[in-house]
Amino acid sequence: MAPASRAVVVAALSLLYLCRAILSTEYFSTLTLFNNELHKQGCSSLSEWEEYAADCESSILQLEDPDCEEGSNPPCESVFSLNAEKILNQAKLFIEQKKIPFPVDNLNTNEELAIGYVLIGNGLYDEAIKHFSLLLQSDPELVSAIYGRGIAYGKKSLQDIKNADLALYELNRVITLEPNWPEVYEQRAEILSPLGRISEALGDLTKAIQLQPSARLFRHRGTLLFISEDYVAAMEDFQQSLELKKNQPIAMLYKGLTFFHRGMLKEAIETFKEALKLKSDFIDAYKSLGQAYRELGDFESAMESFQKALMLNQNHIQSLQLRGMMLYHHGSLQEAIGNFKRCLQLEPYNEVCQYMKGLSHVAMGQFYEGIKAQTKVMLNDPLLGQKASSEYLKVKYLREYSRYLHSHLDIPVAEYNVDQDLPGNFKNHWAKNLPFLIEDYEEQPGLQPHIKDVLPQNFDSYSSDVQKLICTADHLGALMQYDTPGFLPNRRIHRAMGLATLEVMQAMHRTWSNSKVRVNGKTRQMQWRDMFDIAVKWRRIADPDQPVLWLDQMPARSLSRGFNNHINLIRGQIINIRYLAYFDNILDFIKDRILVYHGAYNPRGLLDVRQALEKVNKVEDLLPIMKQFNSKTRDGFTVNSKVPSIKDTGKEYDGFTITITGDRVGNMLFSVETQTTEERTQQYQSEIESIYKDLTAKGKALMLSTELGDADAVCNLILSLVYYFCNLMPLSRGSSVVAYSVVMGALMASGKEVIGRIPKGKLVDFEAMTTSSPDSFSKTAKNWMNLKSLPSWYQSLPSVAETFPSTRTMIEVLNTDSSSHCPKKS
Repeated sequence: MAPASRAVVVAALSLLYLCRAILSTEYFSTLTLFNNELHKQGCSSLSEWEEYAADCESSILQLEDPDCEEGSNPPCESVFSLNAEKILNQAKLFIEQKKIPFPVDNLNTNEELAIGYVLIGNGLYDEAIKHFSLLLQSDPELVSAIYGRGIAYGKKSLQDIKNADLALYELNRVITLEPNWPEVYEQRAEILSPLGRISEALGDLTKAIQLQPSARLFRHRGTLLFISEDYVAAMEDFQQSLELKKNQPIAMLYKGLTFFHRGMLKEAIETFKEALKLKSDFIDAYKSLGQAYRELGDFESAMESFQKALMLNQNHIQSLQLRGMMLYHHGSLQEAIGNFKRCLQLEPYNEVCQYMKGLSHVAMGQFYEGIKAQTKVMLNDPLLGQKASSEYLKVKYLREYSRYLHSHLDIPVAEYNVDQDLPGNFKNHWAKNLPFLIEDYEEQPGLQPHIKDVLPQNFDSYSSDVQKLICTADHLGALMQYDTPGFLPNRRIHRAMGLATLEVMQAMHRTWSNSKVRVNGKTRQMQWRDMFDIAVKWRRIADPDQPVLWLDQMPARSLSRGFNNHINLIRGQIINIRYLAYFDNILDFIKDRILVYHGAYNPRGLLDVRQALEKVNKVEDLLPIMKQFNSKTRDGFTVNSKVPSIKDTGKEYDGFTITITGDRVGNMLFSVETQTTEERTQQYQSEIESIYKDLTAKGKALMLSTELGDADAVCNLILSLVYYFCNLMPLSRGSSVVAYSVVMGALMASGKEVIGRIPKGKLVDFEAMTTSSPDSFSKTAKNWMNLKSLPSWYQSLPSVAETFPSTRTMIEVLNTDSSSHCPKKS
């Protein structure tokens, strides 16, 4: 064929000064996700990264004279002549290095093809398309020109989806003409994946691997499998890639992330450390290591990892954001705000940092700054067709609740009730995390200038008695900390729930001494809900982000439909590590219920079912058994627990529902939920009221008695009451810590102090839900509580309700730093 006109080519080159020269050494076949990750790492040249992953594109073609400054005298050399010469030289180098895909025997044609690929490398995709089209006019089946035009269209596909169709058309032609080139399949996968056609992209990468396995191909397929949440297969591909080429820190990082998402935190941590051995300044590895330690609940190690990431790059936004969020959930709000402020200096429209900054300010009682930040999030409307962020969905609820708190800042907490004051539809939508679409909603009053923000309170400004009260609360709150992955120690929650425990103790003691309490603006005898409401108010103030609301106070329509507390234990390959210790107990329970079912409906086949179940060691293997022995089981099955009544012997209530479902490709959902219907709520509340009535009577008798048996009876009633509370799950959030603070406070009112910590892996609410009876729960809880006689000095502590009567005083004490004042207790 005749070469295309050099005049056309040189004219095209005159625009090259607009772009930096970036030319792929791998036929432009790196996946978008990896490109993004690499650019985040600051990958700038091949020489910098080739020893690690060979993922960076090299800036081979330099379009600017490094010795020439703008406005210099004499003036710089003509950009046109400089770039034309260099681009032609680069094309020759391209040929010498044999980088042209599908070369031909004609040297002139190869030179023209090389120019087209250099144009692509410089981002001049339209010029490249014109150049390859000229070549194809002379030879319509010139494979390299078809391929080059397909790549150029593919590079433009993010601008217009029509270009993606054109790219796929060209690449399909190449595959028809040359079906055994792995790079073409890989390039087509890169076009398909952003279109959401993941299964087709995976098929192309698999074909490429069959043709010519490489570390890069396994890494790319692993990335797509990771995006598809097939973490097991992704991990295997990353491992294959690392076996073919060991020195790949990014592949090692993603291998670690597959472990992280499967809840295998210790394996993830070791893998992130391996990535850091390969590249000691790998910021994303330090960031991921910090997240893994955070999920384990190891605050100090997480902080160390985030700090190392930020020492490498003090402007690393993700590390600032994640460290700030961890500090917030650790109760270190002032330090968290510092991280969010820095994040916003670098990225003013970062919704997560803006939302968390507003939340942190409000939690500390700084309402003006908090609501200003929240309003900025609200103004950041998603574009048409764009999915709204979780922060955008939550922020209007937070702003309304913040306004409510501000207007009630100096009103005694005993004089109002959040559940009764907030509109029913607002509470319903907030608890369900629904978009803020509430008809006829009347906004809370705006900030009122005469109500000032909460000011910092120095620990020394409190009296010695109040200081002792605060230190005692810190100690009691720490005893409620779960030693389970997924639960980060939160000093603010510890203090709040420690104070709740002491207030419950004091309120119960007054009740058993025939004194009345002040509740919702009225003075009366304390009811069971009032006891729990003490803990609820402290839990709300400690973290205003979470709607801690009574579900039976929701609108009647919401209750009639049922309000579900839903927990995913396994979703696909994602394991909820918080509940891992209960998987065996739940598995045994399901097996038992299956045998009961078959004993009633299929007694002849019961022996076969029993033998099959004996071989089952994990939940994932139950569904095939059910399909084998029960024709009604198709995609899944449910099992319901029952809770025995104390009030009506022989009667049982609905407990929780276990659901196990699976799809055709083996993904499963293993979940637990409780349904808060009106009927179920009335049943449990009747049980709780009966126990509370008995508890009040025995508590009053205990005040006049020294018999050990009376104290044991009171202890059992307290734990029985909380057993039904946990099975009912009456709150939208926080039922577990609310329940345990009531347990500890009521036990202290009876003269018993909790000394022991909650054992590793144990959760109070799940312990109650998975235990067959109140008596069994009481025995288990008492084993770890290690109850001792309450020291007499507890009785001389100041009244919590009188010392901190308002939202302002409650926030003040939660903000106060006591770290250098309170003695450390083991």
